[in-house]
Amino acid sequence: MPAKTVNDIVALCKRRGFIFTGSEIYGGLGGAYDYGPYGVELMKNIRNAWWNAMIYSRDDIEGLDAALISNRLLWKYSGHEAGFSDPLVECKKCGARMRQDKMKDQTKCDNCGSTEITEPRAYQLMMGLSIGATADGAINAYLRPETATTTYTNFKNVLDAKPHKLPFGIAQIGKAFRNEISPRGFVFRMREFEQAEMQYFVNPADDEKFHEMWMAERMAWWVNALGIPAEKLRFMPHEKLAHYAKAAVDIEYQFPDGFDEVEGIHNRQDFDMGSHTKGQKDFKINANVLENKDSTTNLSYSDPQSGQNFLPYVIETAMGVNRAMLAVMIEAYEEEDLGDGKTRTVLKLKPQLAPVKAAVIPLARNVPELLNISNDIVAKLRKMAIGRIELENSGNIGKNYRRHDEIGTPVCITVDHQTMEDGTVTLRHRDTMEQERIAIDAVPTRILEIVNR
Repeated sequence: MPAKTVNDIVALCKRRGFIFTGSEIYGGLGGAYDYGPYGVELMKNIRNAWWNAMIYSRDDIEGLDAALISNRLLWKYSGHEAGFSDPLVECKKCGARMRQDKMKDQTKCDNCGSTEITEPRAYQLMMGLSIGATADGAINAYLRPETATTTYTNFKNVLDAKPHKLPFGIAQIGKAFRNEISPRGFVFRMREFEQAEMQYFVNPADDEKFHEMWMAERMAWWVNALGIPAEKLRFMPHEKLAHYAKAAVDIEYQFPDGFDEVEGIHNRQDFDMGSHTKGQKDFKINANVLENKDSTTNLSYSDPQSGQNFLPYVIETAMGVNRAMLAVMIEAYEEEDLGDGKTRTVLKLKPQLAPVKAAVIPLARNVPELLNISNDIVAKLRKMAIGRIELENSGNIGKNYRRHDEIGTPVCITVDHQTMEDGTVTLRHRDTMEQERIAIDAVPTRILEIVNR
């Protein structure tokens, strides 16, 4: 069964090199984590699964990688500068700071239980920067708090470079930064995190149809690409809509402590295009936007069939990559009773997500004949460019199997003395621990079958 607590995953991540505490040797920094040798691989594979679904499998979405640092005017007109904040309260007794909307009881301190709580005040979530030789400490730029807004401002650039008819989308994966009051849940809520967001530009007359379409598409991706059981996922409509939204639904995963958001699908209507376009008064903007006198670009779309010129509506899909990784690890984690007091921990990841695709293990350490054959198999598998292939030359076959069970390697290839006699090796499968004997020449094809399951 999946992990019972997030602490199971925290321990595994540290032990096996998935995630470390950022700045750990100096006591760490709240909400900051470093991704180790296997964490970077799992994150990369989740990104690739998303990119393949959004870009490589479709003709109507283009990719983008926008700058992390943006002109402050961008965030002024998006509404972030004035309104992107959380309600902060402080405990007068112990000094703890908390988000009021996340407190267990808004009349008592979560830390010490005191009722001496300050009145809430707005706490700016964006991280401001002072850049340039003459900035003198004044904030004139921001680290982006999301990838979405930099997508809207590139709408015309992408459309001019790669013409599309509506509907079409722009997708990007990248870092975002938020000055969170209280980071929590391991990598669930952090100050530096990664988003995979897609903005789908549609005719206003079709917005509800495409919002429903993307709800179905994204839910199917969580099940089919990440291997999350459908019964552990649910749609949760927003009870209170954000000022920009016409409709908003979250996909929630059942974490050990309950359901929580892993992705949002939003109908943002014409708020974003209306906020950033030049010549706002030339359009009938449905959303409530700031008057913009600084934009230099008209962000409207001219329909070649109807001749209409209008500001597209936006359907957004926004996934937290770090949260996706956490959900995947929790769901894949199993502790199995092997009998006789023995247990094993295994990550039953989908093979395409596994950090290591295959491990080649000589039965005995530093035996030249075994090592030469093993190196030759590794070289052939690496030429296939299917992902990370590891050689284990420690000589302890049992420990090697257990280590690769814990990091989710779908198959181990054992080279033994029989290999030198008949040219066969043993494939040991992670999930079942079953073993099959095959010819060395058949290994590349068999591994490819396993990895692409």
